[in-house]
Amino acid sequence: MKGLKTVYICTECGYKSSKWMGKCPNCGGWNSFAEDVEQVAPAGADKPRRVSMLSSGENKAVGFQEMEVPTYMRQKTGLAELDRVLGGGLVHGSAVLLSGEPGIGKSTLLMQICDALGSTRKILYVSGEESGGQLKLRAKRLGVVGSSLLILTETNIENILHEADSVRPDVLIIDSIQTVYSDNVNSTPGSVAQVKESALLLINKAKADGISVIMVGHVNKEGSIAGPKVLEHMVDAVLYFEGERQQSYRIIRAIKNRFGSTNEIGVFEMGDKGLIEVENPSEMLLAGRPKNISGNCAVCTLEGTRPLIAEIQALVSQTPFPAPRRTTNGIDYNRMCLIIAVLEKRLGLKFYQNDVYLNVIGGLRIDEPASDLSVALALISSLTDRLIPDDLIAVGELGLAGECRAVTNLEQRVKEAARLGFTKAIVPYRNLEKRKLEIPGIELIPIKGIYETLRLLTPGEK
Repeated sequence: MKGLKTVYICTECGYKSSKWMGKCPNCGGWNSFAEDVEQVAPAGADKPRRVSMLSSGENKAVGFQEMEVPTYMRQKTGLAELDRVLGGGLVHGSAVLLSGEPGIGKSTLLMQICDALGSTRKILYVSGEESGGQLKLRAKRLGVVGSSLLILTETNIENILHEADSVRPDVLIIDSIQTVYSDNVNSTPGSVAQVKESALLLINKAKADGISVIMVGHVNKEGSIAGPKVLEHMVDAVLYFEGERQQSYRIIRAIKNRFGSTNEIGVFEMGDKGLIEVENPSEMLLAGRPKNISGNCAVCTLEGTRPLIAEIQALVSQTPFPAPRRTTNGIDYNRMCLIIAVLEKRLGLKFYQNDVYLNVIGGLRIDEPASDLSVALALISSLTDRLIPDDLIAVGELGLAGECRAVTNLEQRVKEAARLGFTKAIVPYRNLEKRKLEIPGIELIPIKGIYETLRLLTPGEK
């Protein structure tokens, strides 16, 4: 078509190229170029000037001491678990990107937010994927009243902003950003240029009028947010909705948050009436834990300010193949290989002729090094078929020399373990070297290295 040309844009950094390249010369990303179409201005014509809502030409510098915080800088969403992840609630004039796999429950979560906020705030719900009747059907199933909820089925960003100017909502929800397009960009909805342009207009609208904007983002086959990577840098918060569709539990994790911590998580359970908050995730993660089985060890990990008791299971079996298999779920694969190497070198255990399978129950992912000791104990228990006491929990980081290093917030971890009925806790010696810690109901067992844990294991039943 005349006036149009095909370009290739890097989804990681936005670099443009006239031809496809395997590696971006700007950011070094591999296979990150996506085909797009852009308009070419005729020779001699002036290039169109982008006008931002924040750059109206009337803005002036204001003294910091003269600025005032809005009366409702944070507003509760009605879901305490989501408020925890956001840092206390939805911030006035913020832009939040919510992503997750199809069918994970994003639209259900948004509809429940509308029901909670609808009593005090006006909400405009823009749907580009479902009709009004489909939304009404979901709302009826969830029991959503929606007294101050307005529904708009539209995908044109100009029409959406015009309607937002008319109704002046407090919260604007876009489901989803990949379906929205602008007439000023000559490319299909969902392309890099369309997503970037639409998101920019929505963010400018949020900052200029003080509207809290929530955008839903699709996830590609690699598990990352579809569209340009720069979209995640433009918004104020990026939330990932995680979980297996075959399981009932869901986890919301903040990957980016300008107004709060990125370590907090929110735990939900999917029920017939929507998402139900799980106030005590530790009991949920330990439900159905087997007794007197080798290869099972509990650990207390910290997700932000919340201590969680997780169950780590290991299965070590003799392999019939020349190269043994290593599989992890919820634990970093390289971290598991490092721990296995330490156990082989320092304790002389023969993992090289066995398959190793490692799993964290409940779909939880553990990234902190404080889980090293419990992983090592589970591996030793499964290989030697020696049982770990059911009332024992292990917390500590392993070094390459087999030493057990100190961890942070040990007292908070141990108190959570004692509350759930654990009577023994293996902890690093360094944590108790300068400060003696006594917690009623639980015995602290300090160790200096991995070798000292062998005396705590009991022979398994044959």
